[in-house]
Amino acid sequence: MFTTLLHNATKRIVDIFASILGLILLFPVFLVIAFLIKRESPGPVFYGGKRASKGNKTFLIWKFRTMYEAPESYKGPAVTAKADSRITPFGQWLRDTKINELPQLWNVLAGEMSIVGPRPEDWNIVQTWDKEARAEILSVRPGITSPASVIYHNEEKMLEGEDFMVRYYQHILPDKMRLDRLYVRHHSMLGDIDIILWTLATLLPRIASNRIKEGNLFGGPISRFVRFNISWFLADFLIAFFAVTLVGILWRTTGPIDLGVPKAILFALGISLLFGALNAVFGLNKVVWSRAAPEDMFGIILSSGIVTFIASSVNLISSQPVLPTPMLLLIGLVAIIGFVAARYRWRLLSGLSNFGGLRRNTFSVGERVLIAGAGEESEFTNWLLQRGNFRYAFSVIGVADDDPRKQGMRIDGNWIIGTLADIPHLAARHDIGLIIMAVSNMKKEEHDKVMNACINTGARLLLISDMMSAMQFWLTKSGKSDAPIKNNSKSVLAE
Repeated sequence: MFTTLLHNATKRIVDIFASILGLILLFPVFLVIAFLIKRESPGPVFYGGKRASKGNKTFLIWKFRTMYEAPESYKGPAVTAKADSRITPFGQWLRDTKINELPQLWNVLAGEMSIVGPRPEDWNIVQTWDKEARAEILSVRPGITSPASVIYHNEEKMLEGEDFMVRYYQHILPDKMRLDRLYVRHHSMLGDIDIILWTLATLLPRIASNRIKEGNLFGGPISRFVRFNISWFLADFLIAFFAVTLVGILWRTTGPIDLGVPKAILFALGISLLFGALNAVFGLNKVVWSRAAPEDMFGIILSSGIVTFIASSVNLISSQPVLPTPMLLLIGLVAIIGFVAARYRWRLLSGLSNFGGLRRNTFSVGERVLIAGAGEESEFTNWLLQRGNFRYAFSVIGVADDDPRKQGMRIDGNWIIGTLADIPHLAARHDIGLIIMAVSNMKKEEHDKVMNACINTGARLLLISDMMSAMQFWLTKSGKSDAPIKNNSKSVLAE
């Protein structure tokens, strides 16, 4: 609760400062645009549209006017399509560059909007939404930009023909709502910075011509860099520094260390930086350690061993050794223990037998498998595929999951390589032959959409929940179990 309040307060403070700064710096630009709008066609400079805000309240969203000031402009569809006759030539340029959205900085300053948040939809369209979806999306302030805005930055070009509103209601709007709900569930300050950067990137022709993968959008470069590199690097640095300090104090009790305080501090900082940097190079910062595979722990040993070997070798060939070699070896051992303890915590340290490297597999045997979902069912799926002959018959290429915090991470020895919406792209790219649905707690409409996407890839589809139910049925029938597993699936295998 406190974390949420702190996040909301911080975001509001950032919104206020950003909107004030933006309005001041862009004021001359606003004057030029206002002059060009008035010169092109008569009418007001700004347009105010009725939108739904946080708590389903109404407000007027401000934009630069891009349509002719005529009755048909107000009576037409609430959504604009390609080659819409209501839009002026200069207005089209304003829309293509998104400059027409800049007056919404005033909405941000007034507290009606945020810089980043679900894009505010037309009031009348919002009232057609499912109550649960509407309550969730409108639980936060709408934004000038959003994940849906980035993915559908060329929405107008996607809508054409007389039935474009049907396409909008049936295909685009549901997907935008799905993206908005994902944002509400997983938004963060670092994630907002990523979305702002992606919004600016869509103005570049090369990026604008391609659809941005959701995994890259929700887990963008800024949040990934901080989560993967800064957080674990700092943790490893502090653990290594503690190891050096602890060993130094213990060693000092057995005899003098002729190094001096300044040199000792510099040495401790240097070797701690080396430990942290090499752990990052080995990808140890990209593993979800609560779901790590046994071989992941071997990476800690290998990385720390290399640092210890380098430090010991330099120390031996040096004309004036910095520290006794046994002391350096002890520092490496204590550092390894610290790294393992920090990552595994309460997990049992087990198994180095399946060591296969810390990098993604580029070569595999057996049928290529994509696991959809990274929850408990996924953990069971991965365990099952590692048993007996299954490990030779199937090769897990990766996992697709919607949680942005898991994008690019390694779980159960497998990499998260995209979101559920990326499944068609992932199946084609990695030549997937089998998709295993291991998603739990998914709403029916979302489940059906993912199922259809999987079926359309042409790969075979297996529902792990059906397999679990079949196993439970056999165990129950044989008298080995009395606790049936709930199953909501309707098919076992689909091709």
